Amino acid sequence: MLTITQELHDRIVAHARADHPDEACGVIAGPVGKGRPERFIPMLNAARSPTFYEFDSADLLKLYREMDDRDEEPVVIYHSHTATEAYPSRTDISYANEPGAHYVLVSTAECGNDEGPFSFRSFRIVDGEVTEEEVTVVESY
Repeated sequence: MLTITQELHDRIVAHARADHPDEACGVIAGPVGKGRPERFIPMLNAARSPTFYEFDSADLLKLYREMDDRDEEPVVIYHSHTATEAYPSRTDISYANEPGAHYVLVSTAECGNDEGPFSFRSFRIVDGEVTEEEVTVVESY
């Protein structure tokens, strides 16, 4: 189960809407071993694509060094789908290399940049196996 604050949830959705029609992507880091998402880190979709996301390799290296220095790990790795449901694609599954992370997908297919219906789902992806998990949104930890 993913437990996430309302603020972080809303920031992910806002990022997904702002980057529509391109896919948005980012990370929420948290203290190593706690499984608690705390620090919102929106990333640039280096692919600038409505059907694919890619972290810039230099930005990603910088992020991992920063997390290491702060004793953090990626607790949530998120991205948006702009024309399809919030479910990992084959490409998403093949690139999922953090077995301890929650993979959050937001679909902006119905709302685009505007207020309106969206889908927010979380998955575990381990060795190509996708398992959806419950999402609990809380005011604070």
